[in-house]
Amino acid sequence: MIRVFILFIALGLALSCKPKTEYDLVKERELASGKIEEDLFLDIRFGMGRKEFYGTCWEHNKNGILVNGDHYLQIQYLPKVASGKSVVMNFYPEFEEDKLFFMPMEFGYTQWFPGNEEFTNEKLIVDVVDLLESWFGDGFFEVSDKDKKISAMVKIDGNRLIRVFKKNINTIRVEILDLRVKDITEMTKKVEDAS
Repeated sequence: MIRVFILFIALGLALSCKPKTEYDLVKERELASGKIEEDLFLDIRFGMGRKEFYGTCWEHNKNGILVNGDHYLQIQYLPKVASGKSVVMNFYPEFEEDKLFFMPMEFGYTQWFPGNEEFTNEKLIVDVVDLLESWFGDGFFEVSDKDKKISAMVKIDGNRLIRVFKKNINTIRVEILDLRVKDITEMTKKVEDAS
């Protein structure tokens, strides 16, 4: 009887100790580092209140840098990418207790049309990751599901998680999350629940 009990305990421990992924290891290391990264882009940062966010965007709008977009992510920016192609970026943050903590962005080539090999989302994701590396530095790595059917490029600096993935045939989505506020699994579940 004692042997069976010990066998069940050993089996339970073995099953609960699945190996950690590169993502899990990097996330643990970065969160444990205590490093705080709040900068995003264009003077926008984690923790800013709605009023400050709108004021910052208004100043950029007056200077012709940002405009109102016709996208559900309402603010539009035209960043310069390494390939020289024309790219549009739409963004609009989420706030928790009046503090910015999540920044979804969507990128697309302005000259995209079906069948044009110059403007595929495979080329777009390279342009987007290059742009993000110019803003946040190197260190992106690929994560994928067990079957390698879904993948994303990820970078974690302290509390700042950046995830880049193909949303559809012509759009690359970027999500920047403050891990001090929520985990990406909470944000993913929220999107799934809304579908």
